[in-house]
Amino acid sequence: MTRIDVQELCKEYGTTRAVDRLTFGVRPGRVTGFLGPNGAGKSTTMRILLGLDRPTSGTALIGGRRYTELAEPLREVGALLDAQAAHGSRTARNHLLALAVSNRIPVRRVDEVLEEAGLAGVAGRRIKTFSLGMRQRLGIAAALLGDPAVVILDEPSNGLDPEGIIWTRELMRSLAREGRVVLVSSHLMNETASFADHLVVLGRGRLLADTPMRGFIDSRIRPKVRLRTTEGPRLRAVLLGKGFDPVQGEDGCWTVDGARVEEIGPIAAHEGIPVLELTNVEATLEQAYLDLTAGEAEYSSARATLTQEV
Repeated sequence: MTRIDVQELCKEYGTTRAVDRLTFGVRPGRVTGFLGPNGAGKSTTMRILLGLDRPTSGTALIGGRRYTELAEPLREVGALLDAQAAHGSRTARNHLLALAVSNRIPVRRVDEVLEEAGLAGVAGRRIKTFSLGMRQRLGIAAALLGDPAVVILDEPSNGLDPEGIIWTRELMRSLAREGRVVLVSSHLMNETASFADHLVVLGRGRLLADTPMRGFIDSRIRPKVRLRTTEGPRLRAVLLGKGFDPVQGEDGCWTVDGARVEEIGPIAAHEGIPVLELTNVEATLEQAYLDLTAGEAEYSSARATLTQEV
């Protein structure tokens, strides 16, 4: 079974350790979000995975082998690291054709991925005339060219319009459903939450989390319930007796930290207290991520630091 395995990976640049004894795995059949602040080591790890940099120690293997050991890498691993890397004077089709020929990929795949990426109508245009979003689509098309079992994408939504973002989201889900390994690095928390099943989070080169996304959120942010009732004082007294501490907001609604609907609902029903509204206040990936990575960012603004300290 093809998968990504990173074991005790270290990378040092002089006295700086960019990646620090990093160990994690990426399994097929799910989309793994690769997260971390700037300087966390994500790009360095992906460069090592793709044979663009050498580790100081440790291993980063794809299907049990180093990328440099793959005879026809594009048939096994598709990657997008820099959408600006394509030669601007080539047409989109010729760019993909050169990649196909050098990796013994059937020429028909060029037209297939151009169509899939929505670029069939501009296949004959020079890449230097492309917008950032069009270059991004071309980079994704190149990653798909060899029909690989492993797909590694760095900021795939960068520069895309809403339609393009939805396309990449559905594409990543589709690739995972087909049983492929999908590793996606992104700074967009809300977007990552829409497609990722699993998360690997780095901070200062170290592993901070390797867990299913829902479990990650629930482990960092306490659950919360929002409710509305015509008998607030009585409900508060009952909930205090059960170990909860409801707080009423200016809008008249009550918030109960550390509670779920399935706990509060039966209590209100048993006491005969009418409930007009009862919902779980779901935590977001962004909240959980910021809670975990506070203090792990290599670069942070003074304003953000002050906000966190308040």
